[in-house]
Amino acid sequence: MKDLLKEVKFRFSRSSGKGGQNVNKVETRVELSFDITNSGILTYEEKELLLNKLKNRLDLSGVLHITSQTERTQLSNKKRIIERFFKIIQNAVKKEKVRLSTKPTKGSREKRIEAKKKLGEKKKGRKKEVIIGYD
Repeated sequence: MKDLLKEVKFRFSRSSGKGGQNVNKVETRVELSFDITNSGILTYEEKELLLNKLKNRLDLSGVLHITSQTERTQLSNKKRIIERFFKIIQNAVKKEKVRLSTKPTKGSREKRIEAKKKLGEKKKGRKKEVIIGYD
């Protein structure tokens, strides 16, 4: 995974927000770009998985862009963005477990029926009895 950093490009610019005069003169905003389609480290399957799972985060040419400008220093933003990058890649590449469908247990069925009966009793208690007399 650490080899991916060799294929990452960083761009720095001035950020907005807190920092006073520091914001106006220091380039603390960091943008990370990672070209998934032209990566030499990822396998074909990993590329396909990343392209499918991260399609909302990619531009038209298949490049992943992540920015960070919350910290006051460029180094802090760079560390933060690298952590986010690895977290995003790991979550996208991780294979999801197949859910095995199971039947409800006897106890859960009884509990459900008991809850339905209670609710029915509660609603029955709300009804007003209307007695019509024929005198």
